[in-house]
Amino acid sequence: MSTPDVPSTTPAAPGDDAALDALRNRLDGLLPAAVDDLQDLVRIPSIAFEGYDREPVRRSAEAVADLLRGAGMAEVSIESVGEGAPAVIGRNPASPGRPTVLLYAHHDVQPTGDVSDWSTPPFEPTGRGRRLYGRGAADDKAGVMAHVTALRLVGEELAADGIGVTVFVEGEEEAGSPTFRPFIEAHRDALEADLIIVADSANWAVGTPALTTSLRGLVDVVVEVRALEHAVHSGLFGGPVMDSLTQLSRLLATLHDENGEVTVEGLVRAEDPSVEMDEADFRRDAGVPDGLALSGSGSLTARLWTRPALSVIGIDAPSVRDASNTLVPLARAKVSLRIPPGEDPQEAMDALVRHLERHAPDTAQVTVHRGETGKPYSARQDSPAMDLARTALGAAWGAAAVDTGLGGSIPFIADLLEVFPSAEVLVTGVEDPESRAHGIDESLHLDEFARVCLAEALLLKDAGSLREGRA
Repeated sequence: MSTPDVPSTTPAAPGDDAALDALRNRLDGLLPAAVDDLQDLVRIPSIAFEGYDREPVRRSAEAVADLLRGAGMAEVSIESVGEGAPAVIGRNPASPGRPTVLLYAHHDVQPTGDVSDWSTPPFEPTGRGRRLYGRGAADDKAGVMAHVTALRLVGEELAADGIGVTVFVEGEEEAGSPTFRPFIEAHRDALEADLIIVADSANWAVGTPALTTSLRGLVDVVVEVRALEHAVHSGLFGGPVMDSLTQLSRLLATLHDENGEVTVEGLVRAEDPSVEMDEADFRRDAGVPDGLALSGSGSLTARLWTRPALSVIGIDAPSVRDASNTLVPLARAKVSLRIPPGEDPQEAMDALVRHLERHAPDTAQVTVHRGETGKPYSARQDSPAMDLARTALGAAWGAAAVDTGLGGSIPFIADLLEVFPSAEVLVTGVEDPESRAHGIDESLHLDEFARVCLAEALLLKDAGSLREGRA
């Protein structure tokens, strides 16, 4: 295992004042410990998916609770609802009439996939150049440590100013946040806030910060195709009977046209974004091999943020290694549909199910099992909190922030807005296009991490200028 280089904040830009320079210098002194603590968190395999050991998730929650206590949180507890994974709540209550800021992140991580595909073991954090590699190094244990480091940096000033801070670190976000809504309803009083900062998104590029102003929602189904009661010899019975896997493939092929556009009728398209990304950068970040065309039409940002996108993310069928010369009687596929802002998840679900049922062949039984839904998100872009965030990001990076959409989904943001309707929500993040969140060799750019910590500290210091807090 190699130790990563200690990150540094962006050099002061012309016009920066002495207070900002002093804050940068204080942060530089805190960063080595922050990276060490992040590595300790990454070493905990906190996968909250069904079938995985829950003990590491509990251990991860306890580690986060200890970090919050060490950062000066007066009230820290580990909580759960029903069979939900443990979450951590830390609180420094506001003085009467002063605002409260809620900082969100999650301490659970995605499964690793085949560990042999990783360049280094996923739960052994490894530094290479300016990046720290490991599962959760970016998504979202770096978000946890950004909150902790910002509190270490300016926590005493916030307390002196009467600004309340609550930290909510969820333990099952990657598993779909199954108990998120009942959790925030059960702990409504503890989580009530004027401003909510969600540190679970990405920046535009290394060196360019972003505010996420829109997110796609999510719909998924499992489609099951049965052609036979049981497997039979492919030579004796093939011909009059088409196997289930072929029929499933033909059904899935109806979901796109020849250009890769989604063909499900009735889905919404949002307005095209006003910014565009470089195609060469996109190809590099996505890992598209040279010479391959991209799917769909229109701007890349529209295809990524404001139009539906449909993927087959899993198939149950015999593996090549285990294949025998028999007709496959049953095959299943999981279909994931990302929906743009303005789309109703239930209506999108109905449209997808209707398409699959209408295109079902008469040579197989097709059953569609409805799965998860998640609402899209579109932010109000001219709020006081947005203005504060843009100022803080610009100061930390020395570059203007980009208002960006995100093709991914964070469905619980809709729950936060419904349970806390008077709160403003900011979606920020520690990732960059090369972080490979959820993928092999996930990583965090350490200089970006330092800038995130500085920006959050600046934003917290200025939170007192928001509307008057609750008495």
